[in-house]
Amino acid sequence: MSKGTLYIVATPLGNLEDITLRAIRILKEVSVIACEDTRRTVKLLNRYEIRTPMFIFHDYNKQRAGAVLMRRLSEGESVALVSDAGTPAISDPGYELVREAIGAEIPVEVIPGPSALISALVVSGLPTDHFAFEGFLPHRKEKRRKALSALVEETRTMIFYESPQRVAAFLSEASEILGERRACLVRELTKVHEEILRGTLSELAAEIARRGTVLGEITLVVGGAQKTVEMSVEEIVGAAIEDASGSSRDLAREISERTGLSRKEVYAEILRQRARTQP
Repeated sequence: MSKGTLYIVATPLGNLEDITLRAIRILKEVSVIACEDTRRTVKLLNRYEIRTPMFIFHDYNKQRAGAVLMRRLSEGESVALVSDAGTPAISDPGYELVREAIGAEIPVEVIPGPSALISALVVSGLPTDHFAFEGFLPHRKEKRRKALSALVEETRTMIFYESPQRVAAFLSEASEILGERRACLVRELTKVHEEILRGTLSELAAEIARRGTVLGEITLVVGGAQKTVEMSVEEIVGAAIEDASGSSRDLAREISERTGLSRKEVYAEILRQRARTQP
């Protein structure tokens, strides 16, 4: 008997139009849809007239439900794994099911689509060339502070998920421990009340504290620590300017963001070096 396929299907973050044609087809063709909450998934299924049966699979029943899904896959049925929103297997037990399926030599296919962490990163305005996804930090204050302290020297842009109830505490502690970093708070992505707040950690902490309460799904993007610069400004600009064809201001901004050097100082050095090479 041939085995079924486990499909990892990304679903909309909020706006039900954000789904691919392939995802709709797969959700209609599989034997069952494994989801976290049938009340949320059924809204998507109803929108696209998908009648496939649902099966609850989440953190609290993952062992029992996972065994059932593995048996069905082994018997030739195909399963679509979805989360409440976005791409499954990120900050949910989906990765454990994927790991088991791989171990049992069951085919696994991904149907790509929305992802809160990637969407928040690209809209934040912070560097995207290197980033680290940290997900949810510990709930308890002591453990959360310890986790933040371990990230003080992280130079990559960092992405966190946080609940509305704890976001004020997170921002306050992050501002204290990480310092005056640039950050972006993205709330209710793609939904009617979508909101994007940019500023320093202390500015965002003050704004959320002023509001008292916030609602909705929250993703936080925080700039990394400034990199230690061992080369001189002249050497850094000299190395960068060789292959650069854009404006001096754009190049100065790029170098400043990458190294932490003063944009004004870098811009002056670029002008000096470019003037020296003029005929």
